[in-house]
Amino acid sequence: MLFADKLAMSYGTRELFANATFVIGEDERVGLVGPNGAGKSTLLRLIAGLEMPEAGTAGHRGGVVGFLKQEADLSPDFTLVEELWKAFPEALEVRHRLDEVGALLETGEGDVIELVDEQTTLYERYELLDGYRIEARIGKVLDGLGFERPDWDKHCTDFSGGWQMRIALAKILASVPEHALLDEPTNHLDAEARDWLAEYLTDYPGVVVIVTHDGVFMDKVVTRVLEIDRGEIKSYAGNFSSYLAEKKARAEARERARLRQQREIARQRRFIDRFRSKATKAAQVRSRETALEKIEIIEQVRKAPEVRFALQASGRTEREVLKIQHVAKSFGDEPVLLDVNLEVERGQKVCLVGANGGGKSTLLRIAIGALDADEGTVKWAERARPGYYDQHQDEALDPERTVLEEVRDGSDGAPDVRLRSILGQFLFSGDDVFKPVKILSGGERSRVALAKFLIQPTNVLLLDEPTNHLDRATRARLIEALSTYDGTIICASHDPGIVEGIATHVYEVKNGEATEILEKRKIDPIGDDGPKTARQRRAAREAAAAS
Repeated sequence: MLFADKLAMSYGTRELFANATFVIGEDERVGLVGPNGAGKSTLLRLIAGLEMPEAGTAGHRGGVVGFLKQEADLSPDFTLVEELWKAFPEALEVRHRLDEVGALLETGEGDVIELVDEQTTLYERYELLDGYRIEARIGKVLDGLGFERPDWDKHCTDFSGGWQMRIALAKILASVPEHALLDEPTNHLDAEARDWLAEYLTDYPGVVVIVTHDGVFMDKVVTRVLEIDRGEIKSYAGNFSSYLAEKKARAEARERARLRQQREIARQRRFIDRFRSKATKAAQVRSRETALEKIEIIEQVRKAPEVRFALQASGRTEREVLKIQHVAKSFGDEPVLLDVNLEVERGQKVCLVGANGGGKSTLLRIAIGALDADEGTVKWAERARPGYYDQHQDEALDPERTVLEEVRDGSDGAPDVRLRSILGQFLFSGDDVFKPVKILSGGERSRVALAKFLIQPTNVLLLDEPTNHLDRATRARLIEALSTYDGTIICASHDPGIVEGIATHVYEVKNGEATEILEKRKIDPIGDDGPKTARQRRAAREAAAAS
């Protein structure tokens, strides 16, 4: 069971929780929602015992807590399988001692009878710890999350940041803790891995609490939603769609009640004003005035603030913006790109799709010059001013700087008044701009990183999974801004809003090559074929509707 009782917590002048109370029972699967900065990650840390509240209590009773944080925190010297075995410390210790005892028996060192007795005891303990099935459990989870058998012996540092987060997730899923707290588990998963995870969590034998902006995923998994709303925690039965419908219904009912109350208050005040000077009505006037003073006013439902920004290209490029020819890249003995050819023209919005690890990020980094190709050439237009947004852009922020200092660093000398105006569009107003980056939530850091990136003068945007870590409202605004951007976009993304709603050209990066998708059917973000352009997709939908 997980709980909070009269919980209060704040950071500086920002109040996260005020008298918040809830209970999560056995085997519940709960989605935790709220805008960036509302305190979702903080609440998970409080439940896990990693932070202490200012008032009240929060935590768990019975069993072990597995907590997936937004940082992988892996051991660089360990292989993938060694890292997962760390989730079973007692079984691992028994296994190591069994190896030591076996070696002593082989060499004839020590008392043989004592060693055989110890070995028997260790085998019994290992069986009790389910040690013989741990390897199978690890294999099932690694397979579901997209790891292949040769990956097992790779060191954790050999994997990209997204795959390292999968390793951290695999450690929790394989160990099956009684309470699984998962902070943004789907951010680095392709569609196939997301589907597998949803199915796995649906049958999870314990409590699951998920923080994610992926409403489709929550619809498949959660049976209850907890919303953090201005310091309170509100409970909604059902999945994410049910939560949205119920939240809307509650807001409408509250507004009707507010209007009824306002009408009644106005009626009573008219009576008071009319008969205030009449002695025969004095008692009634005083009674109604007292009643009005005791009324708890129903406040109008306030809409949560949303980011607002527009994108505009800085200058016009030549028609041929980028030409990549015969690019190849390997990491050690692992070839990632073999023979990539890609031509991008002015105004095109190119989307790179394909399974994680297929080379999309590598291709973008080579294009921007952050990584050297082993073979091939990259040629940019003379007037091209490319800007690169990495999927881990927020991790590059200096935690000791303030929000304003961090954005100023990438502004090319823009005055603070303009910087503060832009930060206001990303919901950093007033003294918020002086907050140090280290106290910001993950979503807030993503907004700072996005603001810092977009303030740079560019006419070509290279984006690597730009919607990761963004809440639903910010993601929608970014997609809207990208759709009207008058420059050129090259974007690696699994997000259907980008793949299906923005892209004019879609390339699948697979088997070391980038192949343009031509068949006129719906595009699958993990790499299936589909219509090549927005016009073709529109024609396909109209044809389907007419048939």
